Amino acid sequence: MVALAAAAALCLPAAGPADQLVTVDAPSSRSTTAVVRVFRREGRCWQKLAGPWPAHVGRNGLSPQHREGDGTTPLGTFAIGTVAYGVAPDPGTRLAYHVLVCGDRWDEDPASPTYNRFRHVHCGTSPPFHGGSEALWRQTSAYAHFAVIEYNASPPRPGRGSAIFIHADVGRPTNGCVSLRPADLVELLRLLRPSAAPVVSIRLRAA
Repeated sequence: MVALAAAAALCLPAAGPADQLVTVDAPSSRSTTAVVRVFRREGRCWQKLAGPWPAHVGRNGLSPQHREGDGTTPLGTFAIGTVAYGVAPDPGTRLAYHVLVCGDRWDEDPASPTYNRFRHVHCGTSPPFHGGSEALWRQTSAYAHFAVIEYNASPPRPGRGSAIFIHADVGRPTNGCVSLRPADLVELLRLLRPSAAPVVSIRLRAA
């Protein structure tokens, strides 16, 4: 009976079409740190695959009403993109992987028709979009590897936020992303399977 009770305690009810779940649990909306865990669906339950891992979130905490440049991490449940990116070589992820090169950017201009999208422009030329659009290949520490949180993606709404990633931690809160220690990030990328339609749930709850 004790063993059965313990097994039941590990079973978190699974809902939705995803077969993989990444949870990001922060204790309050003002927190700049969180705890990350990875789960897989087993029948009607989520069973833990990895974690808990320490993480940083937005420098201004977390918000259900994230806006471009406000320094918060958006609360909610979002798909994880099928393409991962990084300055470093493929860490062994099953996601499609794009090695960043000169000219690779993320469009963070709310007035742009390709807002909140990866863009490549000719190396050495100015992009046609503006705002805080990042030159991804220059972020050699934070963007050694990253997965895309598909916040404000389908379709993107101008000004509601862009470039929300799970990237490598650099020892401080982020501008709105979730950051993990490099080794934990690599483990996460190796666990994610596109066929499992993984999602990330960013929420306020005790870790």
